[in-house]
Amino acid sequence: MSETTPGTPRSRLAAADWELRPADAVACDRLARALCTGGHDLVDSPAWVARARDAWEELPLPLRRAVRRFRRHSGPHGTLVIGGLPVDRGALPATPAVPGSVQRRVTVPAAVLTMVACGLGEPLAYLAEKSGALVQDVVPVPGQESFHGNAGSAPLSFHTENGFHPHPPDYVVFLCLRADHDRMAGLRVASLRQVLPRLTPAARQALFAPEFITTPPPSFDPGSTGNGTGVEPRPVLSGAADDPDIRMAQLVTTPLTARATAALAEFGRACEATARTLRLTSGDLVVLDNRVTVHGRTAFRPRYDGADRWLQRTYVSTDLRRSRDHRPSDGQVLVR
Repeated sequence: MSETTPGTPRSRLAAADWELRPADAVACDRLARALCTGGHDLVDSPAWVARARDAWEELPLPLRRAVRRFRRHSGPHGTLVIGGLPVDRGALPATPAVPGSVQRRVTVPAAVLTMVACGLGEPLAYLAEKSGALVQDVVPVPGQESFHGNAGSAPLSFHTENGFHPHPPDYVVFLCLRADHDRMAGLRVASLRQVLPRLTPAARQALFAPEFITTPPPSFDPGSTGNGTGVEPRPVLSGAADDPDIRMAQLVTTPLTARATAALAEFGRACEATARTLRLTSGDLVVLDNRVTVHGRTAFRPRYDGADRWLQRTYVSTDLRRSRDHRPSDGQVLVR
């Protein structure tokens, strides 16, 4: 933790970079509970999102400052992890265990997650994924243990979120409501800023070439029109040569040439060599810079007893106008 980082440092074994001071956590809880009242109690309501956007300005300064600094530059790891956020642990219901689980009604965790998203930019969702809900549950589902997505409990390979889409999110935000029983589940994160120096010049050149196709992930509705995008060849890396952006998913990115195949394999090895594993506990919030990081998950053993691992997730765009033609009535949901 740097000298200018607010909050309380945690042990090296903990996932969080720093922990919110108790008084600041109380202030966050108060604002979140206020968002649970007032007549607009639907997370996806434009009126409620507007309230959450305004409430962001009232959050404690240390939290807002940390998010602002991360927004300007996401650092060598492309992640920000803050512990001690309120999730109303005493009132949490059983962990959902059904496919497509989302949070439609406002709760303390959903309010916290959305306020932070509004500090980063604008909350964003895709109609083809989880029915366009802004706050989505990441939970294990019986019978989907090997599913390569948010409902599984098998290892999840490295990927950026929705790299196939013309408008992928700039940030992905997770809030841990409940850890898994055995504390085995880990969010694996690899930063391109750590990976890039390990790549050969030939691999870098190939990754900047439009010699890859990325298709929608299994979590997207196969019958949705959203699956019609992202079929044109494109590069994995783009932008500045010394600090590029990335779009890829090991499961659904297909190299089209021999050099692209070799480069993607080299990239995967570099990710494995530099990856960090974050084992989250209740109240830990993680912001991933989706432009410069890939993430995955370790395996874990769900018990389906109502107390399994439960994360909530939302996406964020720093410039919602870029996707205006994909969002009817200037809403928060991309329909194609």
